[in-house]
Amino acid sequence: MSVIATIEQLEAIYGHPNDASTVKVANRVTPSYRVLIDKSPFAALATCGPEGLDCSPRGDLPGFVRIHDEKTLMMPDRRGNNRVDSLRNIVRDPRVALMFLIPGSGTTLRINGRAHVSAAPDLLASFKMEGKTPRTVVVITVDEIYFQCARAIVRSDLWNPDKRVDPKTLPTPGQILAEMSENKVGGEQYDREWPERARQTMW
Repeated sequence: MSVIATIEQLEAIYGHPNDASTVKVANRVTPSYRVLIDKSPFAALATCGPEGLDCSPRGDLPGFVRIHDEKTLMMPDRRGNNRVDSLRNIVRDPRVALMFLIPGSGTTLRINGRAHVSAAPDLLASFKMEGKTPRTVVVITVDEIYFQCARAIVRSDLWNPDKRVDPKTLPTPGQILAEMSENKVGGEQYDREWPERARQTMW
């Protein structure tokens, strides 16, 4: 197997990016990029720490990542499983990346920057949903922001309803947990109770 080990070897294969690939990069939230952030209900948050890399899904109502100013984004940390992998990484290494998806659109938005975790009471209260505040807010300083062309979405046919996978063909969370724990955790009861548990703990 031939391993590519230098930048020069990569450039010999791929050449250099064209103007459209570079002129789109900004160091702040531009008016067009603001629209994309405001329309997105989902983002993947990538972080790094001493144990390695992590990528976590984040979803909420469209515009859930608040644009505080052209260099600052704020994202509430809603209720979850309390692993806090992303937050553990951020308090030790501030480097983060975000990738936003917009249902029905081929355009994705990528952001690289630095973050810190805030538990300021006034800030938490400003993100209250159904009477519940997040326990923390991730505050992100934008270093680099740009849109990604639609090829990946087009190739994957991601938004085509005819290509949706039947959930019945996939292992359920309860089945996975039971398999991983020798039936000590999970199972049919977990799957049966999860929808109501999720409804009660959504925010």
